[in-house]
Amino acid sequence: MNPLCEMLAAEDIELDADLDSADAVLARLAAILARRIGRLPADVLRGLEHRERLGSTALGHGVAIPHARLAECGAEAAALVRTATPVPYGAPDGRPVSLFLGLVVPAQAGEQHLKLLATAAALLGDRSKRATLATCASAADVVAVLETLPDAPGAPNR
Repeated sequence: MNPLCEMLAAEDIELDADLDSADAVLARLAAILARRIGRLPADVLRGLEHRERLGSTALGHGVAIPHARLAECGAEAAALVRTATPVPYGAPDGRPVSLFLGLVVPAQAGEQHLKLLATAAALLGDRSKRATLATCASAADVVAVLETLPDAPGAPNR
């Protein structure tokens, strides 16, 4: 099973969110991720914001992978937010972003974090998968899409 499928449940997915800025998106992702790891949203938000200050996590083609390593994080977690309207996010292609996959991992998860990012980038880098995720009508539909994905090369061992 693809590790993202193992990490994303329907309650971790919000579709067509009415968010109009990068700050609003990061706050929403932080709230979802904080619930998953049992931390305060402000703690998760600080980690995501710190990483974004190093450079935008937008990949282009309307997708971004905001992520952070957190000392207070006991396990990896993921959240997916699709905005109703794309928001400016500093993407390399200059296009606004509407599909955000947020990730947090424990601070000590160096190689594991990189492998998870590579898995996420491979998923969102695929044009047909992006198009499918952009048209899902429900969180359950997103989960069903993820369930059809093969194990990603280099994915974290489970």
